[in-house]
Amino acid sequence: MATANTASKLAVTVRTEKGKGAARRARRAGNVPAVLYGHGADPQHLSVPAREFAAILRNNGLNAIIELDIDGKTQLALPKQVDVHPIRNYIEHTDFVIIRKGEKVTVEVAIVVEGDAVSGSLVTNDASVIEIEADALSIPESLTVSVEGAETGTTITAGDIELPEGVTLISDPETLIVAINEAQKADTESDTDVPAEPAEEAPAAE
Repeated sequence: MATANTASKLAVTVRTEKGKGAARRARRAGNVPAVLYGHGADPQHLSVPAREFAAILRNNGLNAIIELDIDGKTQLALPKQVDVHPIRNYIEHTDFVIIRKGEKVTVEVAIVVEGDAVSGSLVTNDASVIEIEADALSIPESLTVSVEGAETGTTITAGDIELPEGVTLISDPETLIVAINEAQKADTESDTDVPAEPAEEAPAAE
């Protein structure tokens, strides 16, 4: 259960142009249009280097804490929404929310299922994330659920997941995460096992 304790640094610039045309020009230049808001501050329109930002997300996940260097001034931020192009798979836009050290934030964290249930069972993952509240600099990258040796009929809910110290569950504790069911037996009966219909006799020639 890894935890993101340090902020990744990212140098960004203030975006003076707005609108779809300006956003397209920013992307062509290798940048991601972004907005930074929160704590009563006026929203800031930013231009974020796409390659460096994507690398931070790959290495730290969507809950990465980022220290934005905005023209020489630093600000801790959390990606609140990351819009990815559905076909080309590049980041189109992102929203950052301002955070402060010691502040609690509510985020969604991925669930990782580990282990093997008993033979002849089927593990069904009903939910892939749960919502938690954690210190902004101590957000777990993921939470682990073990199904090692679990019997059929076993269910694991959000309330069953072990959380790190200082982390509070926000999701409904009854939310089903994993269910262990009996695997359906495949129908092994083939067409050759079915008795053939008797062939009709040809009428006798007159």
